Amino acid sequence: MAIQAGMDLVEVSGKTNPPVCKIMDYGKYKYELSKKEKSVRKKQQTIQLKEIRLRPKIEGHDYDFKIKHARKFLEDGDKVKITVIFRGRELKHLEFGKELLGKIEKDLSDVAKVERPAQVEGRNMILLMTKK
Repeated sequence: MAIQAGMDLVEVSGKTNPPVCKIMDYGKYKYELSKKEKSVRKKQQTIQLKEIRLRPKIEGHDYDFKIKHARKFLEDGDKVKITVIFRGRELKHLEFGKELLGKIEKDLSDVAKVERPAQVEGRNMILLMTKK
C-alpha cells in the first residue's frame, strides 16, 4: 500500500504488540521531529556561572556596585562565584576576606543561598552562591 501511494511505511511505536506503523513521507516525519526537538531546546534555560572579583580592602561604593551586579545575576537564575583576591602581605590577614564574604552572604541572603562556603584556594578565597 505504501509503495502504491508513493510513500514510506514508518514504524511509529515498535514496543507495542502489534507494532504501530503509518504510511507517510519519512523525510517529512524526520523534519517534524527535528523541529519539535529544536523548540524544546529553545525553551530550556541554561545556568551560567558568573564571577565577581573583589579585594579585601574594597571601598563602600565599589562594594555596593559589585553587590548590585551579583543580585542581578542571581535574579536572572545564574550562579555567582565571588572571589576575594589577596596580594602580597594581605595573605597574612585572611580574616578580612572572611569578614567581607560574611557581609556578602548577609546582604544577598534574601535572594541567594550558599552552595559552597568560603574556601581558600591559593591566593584567592572563593564563595559560590545560587538563587533561592
